[in-house]
Amino acid sequence: MKSTGIVRTVDSVGRFVIPKEIRRLLDITDAADALEVLVEGNEIKLRKYLPSCIFCKGTEDIIEYENQKICKSCIEKLYAIKDEK
Repeated sequence: MKSTGIVRTVDSVGRFVIPKEIRRLLDITDAADALEVLVEGNEIKLRKYLPSCIFCKGTEDIIEYENQKICKSCIEKLYAIKDEK
């Protein structure tokens, strides 16, 4: 992991500002962009959230069905299994 040399403090309710340069680098441009929070050992990692398929973990052509995200490729595979029966 590369250090940016930027240090931010946490406010009284636990918030901190992600510097504009980093938001621009990760293409986090508006309030609709979500971040995923990961903990690895004693590190907190943030990354731009990309919805992924519950089956293959792919991020292309995602469709949400009953609060589950499924890619078109896996939907086609499920239809193929159904048609075999």
